[in-house]
Amino acid sequence: MTPTSTVEHTVPEGLDRAGEILTDDALQFVAELHRRFAPRRAELLGLREEHRRRAASTGSLDFLPETREIRESEWTVAPAPPALQDRRVEMTGPASPAKMAINALNSGAKVWLADLEDASSPTWHNQVDGVLNLRDAARGTLGFTSPEGKQYALRQDAPLAVVVTRPRGWHLPEHNVTVDGQTASAALVDFGLHFFHTAGLLLANGHGPYYYLPKLESHLEARLWNDVFTFAEEHLGIEHGTVRATVLIETIPAAFQMEEILYELREHASGLNAGRWDYLFSIIKYFRDAGERFVLADRSTITMTAPLMRAYTELLVQTCHRRGAFAMGGMAAVIPNRRDPEATEAAFAKVRADKTREAEDGFDGSWVAHPDLVPTCREVFDGVLGEKPNQVDRLREDVQVSAEQLLDVPSAGRVSTQQELAANLYVAIRYTAVWLSGNGAVAIHNLMEDAATAEISRSQIWQQIRNGVVYEDTGNTATRELVAQELQRQREVLRDEVGQESYDEHFAPAADLIADLALEEEYVDFLTLPAYDLLEGR
Repeated sequence: MTPTSTVEHTVPEGLDRAGEILTDDALQFVAELHRRFAPRRAELLGLREEHRRRAASTGSLDFLPETREIRESEWTVAPAPPALQDRRVEMTGPASPAKMAINALNSGAKVWLADLEDASSPTWHNQVDGVLNLRDAARGTLGFTSPEGKQYALRQDAPLAVVVTRPRGWHLPEHNVTVDGQTASAALVDFGLHFFHTAGLLLANGHGPYYYLPKLESHLEARLWNDVFTFAEEHLGIEHGTVRATVLIETIPAAFQMEEILYELREHASGLNAGRWDYLFSIIKYFRDAGERFVLADRSTITMTAPLMRAYTELLVQTCHRRGAFAMGGMAAVIPNRRDPEATEAAFAKVRADKTREAEDGFDGSWVAHPDLVPTCREVFDGVLGEKPNQVDRLREDVQVSAEQLLDVPSAGRVSTQQELAANLYVAIRYTAVWLSGNGAVAIHNLMEDAATAEISRSQIWQQIRNGVVYEDTGNTATRELVAQELQRQREVLRDEVGQESYDEHFAPAADLIADLALEEEYVDFLTLPAYDLLEGR
Protein backbone atom coordinates (compact mmCIF):
# COMPACT_ATOMS: atom_id res chain seq x y z
CA MET A 1 0.00 0.00 0.00
CA THR A 2 1.04 3.59 -0.65
CA PRO A 3 0.96 5.72 2.53
CA THR A 4 -0.45 9.26 2.64
CA SER A 5 0.05 10.49 6.19
CA THR A 6 -2.08 7.91 8.10
CA VAL A 7 -3.96 6.85 4.98
CA GLU A 8 -2.78 3.90 2.94
CA HIS A 9 -4.03 2.85 -0.47
CA THR A 10 -3.14 0.48 -3.23
CA VAL A 11 -2.71 1.60 -6.83
CA PRO A 12 -5.16 -0.08 -9.26
CA GLU A 13 -3.46 -2.29 -11.80
CA GLY A 14 -3.68 -1.17 -15.41
CA LEU A 15 -5.10 2.28 -14.69
CA ASP A 16 -2.43 4.78 -15.71
CA ARG A 17 -4.42 7.83 -14.62
CA ALA A 18 -5.33 6.57 -11.15
CA GLY A 19 -3.09 9.21 -9.60
CA GLU A 20 -5.45 11.91 -10.85
CA ILE A 21 -8.10 10.57 -8.45
CA LEU A 22 -5.98 9.13 -5.63
CA THR A 23 -4.41 12.47 -4.75
CA ASP A 24 -3.12 13.31 -1.30
CA ASP A 25 -5.86 15.90 -0.74
CA ALA A 26 -8.65 13.56 -1.86
CA LEU A 27 -7.39 10.74 0.33
CA GLN A 28 -7.09 13.05 3.33
CA PHE A 29 -10.72 14.04 2.75
CA VAL A 30 -11.71 10.37 2.72
CA ALA A 31 -9.70 9.86 5.91
CA GLU A 32 -11.52 12.70 7.64
CA LEU A 33 -14.87 11.21 6.62
CA HIS A 34 -13.75 7.87 8.06
CA ARG A 35 -12.60 9.32 11.37
CA ARG A 36 -15.80 11.29 11.87
CA PHE A 37 -18.40 8.82 10.66
CA ALA A 38 -17.04 5.23 10.66
CA PRO A 39 -17.76 4.63 14.39
CA ARG A 40 -21.45 5.53 13.95
CA ARG A 41 -21.61 3.45 10.78
CA ALA A 42 -20.34 0.43 12.73
CA GLU A 43 -22.86 1.05 15.51
CA LEU A 44 -25.78 1.24 13.06
CA LEU A 45 -24.69 -1.89 11.23
CA GLY A 46 -24.65 -3.67 14.55
CA LEU A 47 -28.27 -2.71 15.15
CA ARG A 48 -29.42 -4.27 11.88
CA GLU A 49 -29.28 -7.89 13.03
CA GLU A 50 -30.81 -7.02 16.40
CA HIS A 51 -33.81 -5.47 14.66
CA ARG A 52 -34.06 -8.34 12.18
CA ARG A 53 -34.12 -10.99 14.88
CA ARG A 54 -36.86 -9.17 16.71
CA ALA A 55 -38.97 -8.90 13.56
CA ALA A 56 -38.43 -12.52 12.59
CA SER A 57 -39.28 -13.79 16.08
CA THR A 58 -42.61 -11.93 16.06
CA GLY A 59 -43.30 -12.26 12.33
CA SER A 60 -44.11 -8.57 12.16
CA LEU A 61 -42.90 -5.04 11.57
CA ASP A 62 -44.75 -1.79 12.18
CA PHE A 63 -44.45 1.94 11.74
CA LEU A 64 -42.34 3.41 14.55
CA PRO A 65 -44.38 4.77 17.48
CA GLU A 66 -41.53 7.07 18.55
CA THR A 67 -41.61 8.94 15.22
CA ARG A 68 -45.38 9.31 14.94
CA GLU A 69 -45.09 13.11 15.23
CA ILE A 70 -42.89 13.22 12.12
CA ARG A 71 -45.47 11.26 10.14
CA GLU A 72 -48.39 13.34 11.36
CA SER A 73 -46.87 16.84 11.16
CA GLU A 74 -46.57 19.05 8.08
CA TRP A 75 -43.17 19.53 6.48
CA THR A 76 -41.59 19.22 3.03
CA VAL A 77 -38.15 18.52 1.62
CA ALA A 78 -36.14 21.31 0.02
CA PRO A 79 -37.28 22.28 -3.50
CA ALA A 80 -35.50 20.38 -6.26
CA PRO A 81 -32.81 22.25 -8.20
CA PRO A 82 -33.63 22.96 -11.86
CA ALA A 83 -31.46 20.09 -13.15
CA LEU A 84 -33.54 17.56 -11.19
CA GLN A 85 -37.05 18.88 -11.87
CA ASP A 86 -37.64 16.47 -14.77
CA ARG A 87 -36.59 12.86 -14.21
CA ARG A 88 -39.08 11.05 -16.41
CA VAL A 89 -36.49 8.64 -17.82
CA GLU A 90 -33.42 7.46 -15.92
CA MET A 91 -30.78 5.28 -17.53
CA THR A 92 -28.88 3.01 -15.16
CA GLY A 93 -25.48 1.42 -15.61
CA PRO A 94 -21.89 1.25 -14.37
CA ALA A 95 -19.58 4.27 -14.48
CA SER A 96 -16.75 2.07 -15.77
CA PRO A 97 -15.74 1.37 -18.53
CA ALA A 98 -15.76 4.73 -20.30
CA LYS A 99 -17.66 3.37 -23.31
CA MET A 100 -20.69 2.50 -21.17
CA ALA A 101 -20.53 5.84 -19.37
CA ILE A 102 -20.55 7.71 -22.70
CA ASN A 103 -23.43 5.64 -24.05
CA ALA A 104 -25.46 6.36 -20.91
CA LEU A 105 -24.76 10.09 -21.01
CA ASN A 106 -25.69 10.16 -24.71
CA SER A 107 -28.78 7.95 -24.31
CA GLY A 108 -31.40 10.70 -24.35
CA ALA A 109 -32.43 9.91 -20.77
CA LYS A 110 -33.02 12.83 -18.43
CA VAL A 111 -30.83 11.24 -15.74
CA TRP A 112 -28.06 8.66 -15.65
CA LEU A 113 -27.70 6.62 -12.48
CA ALA A 114 -23.92 6.28 -12.59
CA ASP A 115 -23.47 3.09 -10.64
CA LEU A 116 -20.52 2.38 -8.37
CA GLU A 117 -22.64 -0.26 -6.59
CA ASP A 118 -24.79 -3.22 -7.73
CA ALA A 119 -24.22 -2.86 -11.49
CA SER A 120 -20.46 -2.73 -10.97
CA SER A 121 -18.03 -5.38 -9.84
CA PRO A 122 -16.07 -3.54 -7.12
CA THR A 123 -12.56 -4.16 -8.37
CA TRP A 124 -10.35 -1.28 -7.28
CA HIS A 125 -9.75 -0.58 -10.97
CA ASN A 126 -13.50 -0.26 -11.62
CA GLN A 127 -14.14 1.99 -8.62
CA VAL A 128 -11.33 4.44 -9.34
CA ASP A 129 -11.92 4.35 -13.10
CA GLY A 130 -15.60 5.05 -12.47
CA VAL A 131 -14.79 8.21 -10.49
CA LEU A 132 -12.24 9.20 -13.15
CA ASN A 133 -14.87 8.85 -15.88
CA LEU A 134 -17.36 10.90 -13.86
CA ARG A 135 -14.73 13.61 -13.29
CA ASP A 136 -13.91 13.67 -17.03
CA ALA A 137 -17.62 13.78 -17.88
CA ALA A 138 -18.06 16.79 -15.58
CA ARG A 139 -15.16 18.45 -17.40
CA GLY A 140 -16.68 17.56 -20.78
CA THR A 141 -13.55 15.66 -21.81
CA LEU A 142 -14.70 12.05 -21.48
CA GLY A 143 -13.84 10.02 -24.57
CA PHE A 144 -12.87 6.50 -25.56
CA THR A 145 -11.32 4.75 -28.56
CA SER A 146 -11.91 1.01 -28.90
CA PRO A 147 -9.12 -1.42 -29.88
CA GLU A 148 -10.76 -1.52 -33.33
CA GLY A 149 -10.39 2.27 -33.62
CA LYS A 150 -14.04 3.22 -33.02
CA GLN A 151 -14.32 6.53 -31.22
CA TYR A 152 -16.86 7.38 -28.52
CA ALA A 153 -17.44 10.99 -27.50
CA LEU A 154 -19.99 13.04 -25.59
CA ARG A 155 -22.75 14.29 -27.89
CA GLN A 156 -22.96 17.97 -28.77
CA ASP A 157 -26.36 17.93 -30.50
CA ALA A 158 -28.55 17.38 -27.41
CA PRO A 159 -28.34 17.62 -23.61
CA LEU A 160 -26.44 14.93 -21.76
CA ALA A 161 -28.14 13.01 -18.98
CA VAL A 162 -27.84 14.58 -15.53
CA VAL A 163 -25.55 12.41 -13.42
CA VAL A 164 -26.79 10.92 -10.15
CA THR A 165 -24.05 8.72 -8.67
CA ARG A 166 -24.70 5.64 -6.54
CA PRO A 167 -21.96 4.82 -4.02
CA ARG A 168 -21.80 1.42 -2.37
CA GLY A 169 -23.88 0.61 0.69
CA TRP A 170 -22.96 1.10 4.34
CA HIS A 171 -22.25 -2.60 4.84
CA LEU A 172 -19.40 -2.92 2.35
CA PRO A 173 -15.68 -2.44 3.07
CA GLU A 174 -12.99 -1.11 0.75
CA HIS A 175 -9.90 -3.23 1.35
CA ASN A 176 -7.68 -1.01 -0.80
CA VAL A 177 -7.90 1.98 1.55
CA THR A 178 -7.06 1.97 5.25
CA VAL A 179 -7.28 4.88 7.66
CA ASP A 180 -5.30 4.72 10.90
CA GLY A 181 -4.98 0.97 10.31
CA GLN A 182 -8.72 0.39 9.81
CA THR A 183 -10.33 -0.82 6.59
CA ALA A 184 -12.29 2.05 5.09
CA SER A 185 -16.02 2.09 4.41
CA ALA A 186 -16.71 1.57 0.71
CA ALA A 187 -19.56 4.10 0.90
CA LEU A 188 -17.31 6.82 2.29
CA VAL A 189 -14.53 6.04 -0.20
CA ASP A 190 -16.89 6.22 -3.17
CA PHE A 191 -18.65 9.35 -1.95
CA GLY A 192 -15.48 11.04 -0.78
CA LEU A 193 -13.50 10.59 -3.99
CA HIS A 194 -16.45 11.50 -6.19
CA PHE A 195 -17.52 14.56 -4.17
CA PHE A 196 -13.98 15.89 -3.80
CA HIS A 197 -13.23 15.73 -7.52
CA THR A 198 -16.59 16.60 -9.08
CA ALA A 199 -18.73 18.79 -6.79
CA GLY A 200 -17.28 22.09 -7.99
CA LEU A 201 -17.25 21.04 -11.64
CA LEU A 202 -20.87 19.90 -11.53
CA LEU A 203 -22.02 23.15 -9.93
CA ALA A 204 -20.22 25.12 -12.63
CA ASN A 205 -22.22 23.12 -15.20
CA GLY A 206 -25.53 24.04 -13.61
CA HIS A 207 -25.87 20.61 -12.01
CA GLY A 208 -24.58 19.45 -8.64
CA PRO A 209 -23.35 16.53 -6.55
CA TYR A 210 -26.40 14.27 -6.71
CA TYR A 211 -26.54 10.76 -5.22
CA TYR A 212 -28.60 7.60 -5.01
CA LEU A 213 -28.29 5.98 -1.58
CA PRO A 214 -28.63 2.16 -1.51
CA LYS A 215 -29.49 -0.48 1.08
CA LEU A 216 -30.59 1.81 3.92
CA GLU A 217 -32.51 0.01 6.66
CA SER A 218 -33.45 2.91 8.94
CA HIS A 219 -33.90 6.66 9.26
CA LEU A 220 -30.86 6.68 11.53
CA GLU A 221 -28.77 5.49 8.60
CA ALA A 222 -30.26 8.33 6.55
CA ARG A 223 -29.32 10.74 9.35
CA LEU A 224 -25.74 9.54 9.09
CA TRP A 225 -25.69 10.29 5.36
CA ASN A 226 -27.16 13.72 6.06
CA ASP A 227 -24.35 14.46 8.50
CA VAL A 228 -21.80 13.27 5.92
CA PHE A 229 -23.28 15.64 3.33
CA THR A 230 -23.31 18.57 5.75
CA PHE A 231 -19.67 18.04 6.69
CA ALA A 232 -18.60 17.59 3.06
CA GLU A 233 -20.30 20.83 2.03
CA GLU A 234 -18.63 22.73 4.88
CA HIS A 235 -15.25 21.17 4.10
CA LEU A 236 -15.28 22.27 0.47
CA GLY A 237 -16.97 25.61 1.14
CA ILE A 238 -20.15 24.69 -0.74
CA GLU A 239 -23.55 26.02 0.22
CA HIS A 240 -25.52 23.83 2.61
CA GLY A 241 -28.19 21.82 0.80
CA THR A 242 -26.24 21.60 -2.45
CA VAL A 243 -25.99 17.81 -2.22
CA ARG A 244 -29.20 16.06 -3.23
CA ALA A 245 -29.96 12.44 -2.46
CA THR A 246 -32.55 9.98 -3.71
CA VAL A 247 -32.92 7.01 -1.38
CA LEU A 248 -33.63 3.55 -2.71
CA ILE A 249 -36.39 1.98 -0.67
CA GLU A 250 -35.11 -1.52 -1.27
CA THR A 251 -35.28 -3.04 2.20
CA ILE A 252 -38.42 -4.05 4.06
CA PRO A 253 -37.59 -2.09 7.26
CA ALA A 254 -37.02 1.07 5.18
CA ALA A 255 -40.53 0.69 3.72
CA PHE A 256 -41.87 1.34 7.24
CA GLN A 257 -39.68 4.46 7.64
CA MET A 258 -40.08 6.31 4.34
CA GLU A 259 -41.39 9.47 6.00
CA GLU A 260 -38.61 9.46 8.58
CA ILE A 261 -35.90 8.86 5.95
CA LEU A 262 -37.08 11.87 3.95
CA TYR A 263 -37.31 13.92 7.14
CA GLU A 264 -33.73 13.17 8.17
CA LEU A 265 -32.49 14.16 4.71
CA ARG A 266 -35.05 16.93 4.15
CA GLU A 267 -32.48 19.65 3.36
CA HIS A 268 -30.66 17.27 1.00
CA ALA A 269 -33.49 15.00 -0.16
CA SER A 270 -34.63 14.67 -3.74
CA GLY A 271 -36.88 11.61 -3.59
CA LEU A 272 -37.32 7.90 -3.09
CA ASN A 273 -36.98 5.04 -5.55
CA ALA A 274 -38.79 1.71 -5.61
CA GLY A 275 -35.84 -0.69 -5.74
CA ARG A 276 -38.04 -3.68 -6.43
CA TRP A 277 -35.53 -6.54 -6.79
CA ASP A 278 -33.52 -5.74 -3.70
CA TYR A 279 -36.83 -5.23 -1.90
CA LEU A 280 -37.83 -8.82 -2.61
CA PHE A 281 -34.38 -9.99 -1.52
CA SER A 282 -34.77 -8.04 1.71
CA ILE A 283 -38.13 -9.64 2.48
CA ILE A 284 -36.59 -13.09 2.18
CA LYS A 285 -33.53 -12.12 4.21
CA TYR A 286 -35.42 -10.33 6.97
CA PHE A 287 -37.99 -13.09 7.52
CA ARG A 288 -35.94 -16.07 6.34
CA ASP A 289 -36.46 -17.96 9.60
CA ALA A 290 -39.94 -16.65 10.46
CA GLY A 291 -41.91 -19.59 9.10
CA GLU A 292 -43.61 -20.67 5.91
CA ARG A 293 -45.89 -17.60 5.80
CA PHE A 294 -42.87 -15.65 4.59
CA VAL A 295 -41.71 -18.12 1.93
CA LEU A 296 -41.63 -16.10 -1.26
CA ALA A 297 -43.05 -17.59 -4.45
CA ASP A 298 -40.89 -18.20 -7.52
CA ARG A 299 -39.28 -14.92 -8.53
CA SER A 300 -40.44 -15.27 -12.13
CA THR A 301 -44.09 -15.37 -11.01
CA ILE A 302 -44.03 -12.21 -8.87
CA THR A 303 -45.33 -9.12 -10.62
CA MET A 304 -45.62 -5.52 -9.54
CA THR A 305 -49.40 -5.92 -9.51
CA ALA A 306 -49.26 -8.34 -6.56
CA PRO A 307 -50.98 -6.72 -3.53
CA LEU A 308 -47.72 -6.89 -1.57
CA MET A 309 -45.92 -4.84 -4.22
CA ARG A 310 -48.83 -2.50 -4.89
CA ALA A 311 -48.91 -1.54 -1.21
CA TYR A 312 -45.19 -0.78 -1.27
CA THR A 313 -45.18 1.32 -4.44
CA GLU A 314 -48.39 3.24 -3.76
CA LEU A 315 -47.22 4.13 -0.26
CA LEU A 316 -43.94 5.35 -1.75
CA VAL A 317 -45.71 7.66 -4.24
CA GLN A 318 -48.04 9.03 -1.58
CA THR A 319 -45.19 9.60 0.89
CA CYS A 320 -42.98 11.38 -1.63
CA HIS A 321 -45.63 13.69 -3.02
CA ARG A 322 -46.98 14.64 0.39
CA ARG A 323 -43.44 15.79 1.26
CA GLY A 324 -42.63 17.47 -2.08
CA ALA A 325 -40.20 14.76 -3.17
CA PHE A 326 -39.97 12.75 -6.38
CA ALA A 327 -41.19 9.16 -6.59
CA MET A 328 -39.02 7.16 -8.96
CA GLY A 329 -40.13 3.85 -10.47
CA GLY A 330 -38.16 0.64 -10.56
CA MET A 331 -35.89 -1.08 -13.01
CA ALA A 332 -37.19 -2.53 -16.27
CA ALA A 333 -34.97 -5.60 -16.22
CA VAL A 334 -35.97 -6.91 -19.67
CA ILE A 335 -33.66 -5.78 -22.45
CA PRO A 336 -33.97 -5.89 -26.25
CA ASN A 337 -31.98 -8.37 -28.31
CA ARG A 338 -31.12 -6.84 -31.66
CA ARG A 339 -30.52 -10.30 -33.13
CA ASP A 340 -33.94 -11.58 -32.03
CA PRO A 341 -36.85 -9.42 -33.25
CA GLU A 342 -39.46 -11.45 -31.36
CA ALA A 343 -37.59 -11.13 -28.07
CA THR A 344 -37.15 -7.42 -28.70
CA GLU A 345 -40.84 -6.92 -29.40
CA ALA A 346 -41.72 -8.78 -26.20
CA ALA A 347 -39.23 -6.67 -24.22
CA PHE A 348 -40.72 -3.42 -25.48
CA ALA A 349 -44.24 -4.61 -24.65
CA LYS A 350 -43.25 -5.54 -21.08
CA VAL A 351 -41.45 -2.26 -20.53
CA ARG A 352 -44.39 -0.26 -21.91
CA ALA A 353 -46.86 -2.05 -19.60
CA ASP A 354 -44.58 -1.62 -16.59
CA LYS A 355 -43.95 2.08 -17.19
CA THR A 356 -47.62 2.75 -17.97
CA ARG A 357 -48.61 1.33 -14.58
CA GLU A 358 -45.99 3.46 -12.84
CA ALA A 359 -46.89 6.68 -14.68
CA GLU A 360 -50.60 6.19 -14.01
CA ASP A 361 -49.88 5.44 -10.33
CA GLY A 362 -48.19 8.83 -9.96
CA PHE A 363 -44.48 8.10 -10.31
CA ASP A 364 -42.46 11.01 -11.67
CA GLY A 365 -40.13 8.86 -13.74
CA SER A 366 -38.60 5.42 -13.98
CA TRP A 367 -35.50 3.37 -14.76
CA VAL A 368 -34.38 1.48 -17.84
CA ALA A 369 -31.23 -0.60 -18.23
CA HIS A 370 -30.65 -0.23 -21.98
CA PRO A 371 -30.47 2.88 -24.23
CA ASP A 372 -32.92 1.31 -26.71
CA LEU A 373 -35.63 1.43 -24.02
CA VAL A 374 -35.27 5.15 -23.30
CA PRO A 375 -37.74 6.23 -26.05
CA THR A 376 -40.40 3.79 -24.82
CA CYS A 377 -40.19 4.98 -21.22
CA ARG A 378 -40.12 8.63 -22.32
CA GLU A 379 -43.16 8.18 -24.55
CA VAL A 380 -45.19 6.66 -21.72
CA PHE A 381 -44.34 9.42 -19.25
CA ASP A 382 -44.80 12.11 -21.90
CA GLY A 383 -48.33 10.79 -22.35
CA VAL A 384 -49.11 11.32 -18.67
CA LEU A 385 -47.00 14.38 -17.85
CA GLY A 386 -47.41 16.33 -21.07
CA GLU A 387 -45.49 19.60 -20.66
CA LYS A 388 -45.24 19.20 -16.87
CA PRO A 389 -41.79 18.15 -15.58
CA ASN A 390 -43.27 15.88 -12.90
CA GLN A 391 -46.50 15.07 -11.07
CA VAL A 392 -45.49 15.83 -7.50
CA ASP A 393 -48.77 17.72 -7.17
CA ARG A 394 -50.66 14.40 -7.43
CA LEU A 395 -50.99 13.58 -3.74
CA ARG A 396 -52.65 10.14 -3.91
CA GLU A 397 -54.80 10.87 -0.89
CA ASP A 398 -56.82 7.79 -1.84
CA VAL A 399 -53.99 5.51 -0.69
CA GLN A 400 -54.17 3.84 2.70
CA VAL A 401 -51.55 1.19 3.43
CA SER A 402 -51.28 -0.87 6.60
CA ALA A 403 -48.38 -2.81 8.05
CA GLU A 404 -50.28 -6.02 7.31
CA GLN A 405 -50.49 -5.14 3.61
CA LEU A 406 -46.75 -4.48 3.39
CA LEU A 407 -46.11 -7.90 4.97
CA ASP A 408 -48.69 -9.84 2.98
CA VAL A 409 -46.14 -12.16 1.38
CA PRO A 410 -48.76 -14.80 0.40
CA SER A 411 -50.43 -12.20 -1.85
CA ALA A 412 -47.44 -12.49 -4.20
CA GLY A 413 -48.33 -16.12 -4.86
CA ARG A 414 -47.41 -19.52 -3.44
CA VAL A 415 -45.92 -21.35 -6.42
CA SER A 416 -42.50 -22.94 -5.92
CA THR A 417 -41.07 -25.21 -8.62
CA GLN A 418 -37.96 -27.27 -9.13
CA GLN A 419 -37.66 -25.68 -12.55
CA GLU A 420 -37.21 -22.31 -10.84
CA LEU A 421 -34.69 -23.87 -8.46
CA ALA A 422 -32.59 -24.77 -11.49
CA ALA A 423 -33.01 -21.26 -12.91
CA ASN A 424 -32.04 -19.68 -9.58
CA LEU A 425 -28.87 -21.73 -9.39
CA TYR A 426 -27.98 -20.98 -13.00
CA VAL A 427 -28.48 -17.21 -12.60
CA ALA A 428 -26.71 -17.02 -9.25
CA ILE A 429 -23.66 -18.92 -10.49
CA ARG A 430 -23.48 -17.22 -13.88
CA TYR A 431 -23.89 -13.73 -12.45
CA THR A 432 -21.36 -14.32 -9.65
CA ALA A 433 -18.84 -15.73 -12.14
CA VAL A 434 -19.06 -12.68 -14.36
CA TRP A 435 -18.92 -10.44 -11.26
CA LEU A 436 -15.70 -12.19 -10.21
CA SER A 437 -14.30 -11.48 -13.68
CA GLY A 438 -14.85 -7.75 -13.13
CA ASN A 439 -18.25 -7.06 -14.73
CA GLY A 440 -21.26 -6.21 -12.57
CA ALA A 441 -24.08 -5.86 -15.11
CA VAL A 442 -24.83 -9.07 -16.99
CA ALA A 443 -27.45 -9.91 -19.64
CA ILE A 444 -28.83 -13.42 -19.01
CA HIS A 445 -31.74 -14.72 -21.08
CA ASN A 446 -32.72 -11.19 -22.18
CA LEU A 447 -32.79 -9.88 -18.62
CA MET A 448 -30.29 -7.42 -17.19
CA GLU A 449 -29.16 -9.06 -13.99
CA ASP A 450 -27.27 -7.34 -11.21
CA ALA A 451 -26.33 -8.31 -7.68
CA ALA A 452 -29.93 -8.05 -6.47
CA THR A 453 -31.23 -10.89 -8.62
CA ALA A 454 -28.34 -13.14 -7.61
CA GLU A 455 -29.13 -12.32 -3.99
CA ILE A 456 -32.80 -13.25 -4.46
CA SER A 457 -31.84 -16.50 -6.17
CA ARG A 458 -29.47 -17.85 -3.52
CA SER A 459 -31.62 -16.56 -0.63
CA GLN A 460 -34.74 -18.17 -2.00
CA ILE A 461 -32.98 -21.53 -2.15
CA TRP A 462 -31.79 -21.19 1.48
CA GLN A 463 -35.31 -20.30 2.58
CA GLN A 464 -36.86 -23.22 0.70
CA ILE A 465 -34.49 -25.70 2.34
CA ARG A 466 -35.14 -24.17 5.76
CA ASN A 467 -38.91 -24.57 5.32
CA GLY A 468 -38.93 -27.91 3.50
CA VAL A 469 -40.81 -26.47 0.51
CA VAL A 470 -42.46 -29.05 -1.76
CA TYR A 471 -41.97 -28.21 -5.44
CA GLU A 472 -45.26 -28.23 -7.29
CA ASP A 473 -43.90 -29.48 -10.61
CA THR A 474 -42.08 -32.54 -9.24
CA GLY A 475 -43.45 -33.21 -5.77
CA ASN A 476 -39.89 -33.24 -4.43
CA THR A 477 -39.00 -31.57 -1.15
CA ALA A 478 -36.29 -28.91 -0.98
CA THR A 479 -33.39 -30.51 0.85
CA ARG A 480 -29.65 -29.89 0.87
CA GLU A 481 -29.17 -33.14 -1.01
CA LEU A 482 -31.64 -32.23 -3.75
CA VAL A 483 -30.18 -28.74 -4.16
CA ALA A 484 -26.64 -30.14 -4.26
CA GLN A 485 -27.68 -32.51 -7.07
CA GLU A 486 -29.28 -29.69 -9.05
CA LEU A 487 -26.30 -27.48 -8.47
CA GLN A 488 -24.02 -30.14 -9.94
CA ARG A 489 -26.25 -30.26 -13.03
CA GLN A 490 -25.99 -26.50 -13.42
CA ARG A 491 -22.20 -26.69 -13.06
CA GLU A 492 -22.16 -29.08 -16.01
CA VAL A 493 -24.51 -26.91 -18.07
CA LEU A 494 -22.32 -23.87 -17.52
CA ARG A 495 -19.11 -25.80 -18.23
CA ASP A 496 -20.53 -26.84 -21.56
CA GLU A 497 -21.57 -23.27 -22.34
CA VAL A 498 -18.36 -21.43 -21.46
CA GLY A 499 -15.62 -24.04 -21.92
CA GLN A 500 -13.29 -25.61 -19.39
CA GLU A 501 -10.77 -22.75 -19.12
CA SER A 502 -13.33 -20.06 -18.38
CA TYR A 503 -15.23 -22.42 -16.13
CA ASP A 504 -12.16 -23.18 -14.02
CA GLU A 505 -11.16 -19.52 -13.71
CA HIS A 506 -14.45 -17.93 -12.65
CA PHE A 507 -17.42 -20.31 -12.76
CA ALA A 508 -16.06 -23.01 -10.46
CA PRO A 509 -15.26 -20.52 -7.66
CA ALA A 510 -18.68 -18.94 -8.18
CA ALA A 511 -20.43 -22.30 -7.96
CA ASP A 512 -18.50 -23.17 -4.80
CA LEU A 513 -19.55 -19.86 -3.25
CA ILE A 514 -23.23 -20.29 -4.17
CA ALA A 515 -23.12 -23.82 -2.77
CA ASP A 516 -21.80 -22.50 0.53
CA LEU A 517 -24.36 -19.70 0.72
CA ALA A 518 -27.35 -21.86 -0.21
CA LEU A 519 -26.47 -25.01 1.72
CA GLU A 520 -24.83 -23.81 4.94
CA GLU A 521 -26.90 -23.72 8.13
CA GLU A 522 -25.96 -20.09 8.84
CA TYR A 523 -27.31 -17.46 6.46
CA VAL A 524 -24.86 -14.87 5.10
CA ASP A 525 -26.41 -11.41 4.87
CA PHE A 526 -24.83 -10.35 1.58
CA LEU A 527 -23.42 -12.49 -1.22
CA THR A 528 -21.16 -9.58 -2.14
CA LEU A 529 -19.22 -9.77 1.14
CA PRO A 530 -17.61 -13.21 0.64
CA ALA A 531 -17.56 -12.59 -3.12
CA TYR A 532 -15.57 -9.40 -2.52
CA ASP A 533 -13.03 -11.37 -0.50
CA LEU A 534 -12.70 -13.75 -3.45
CA LEU A 535 -12.37 -10.82 -5.82
CA GLU A 536 -9.58 -9.37 -3.71
CA GLY A 537 -7.87 -12.74 -3.38
CA ARG A 538 -8.38 -12.95 0.38
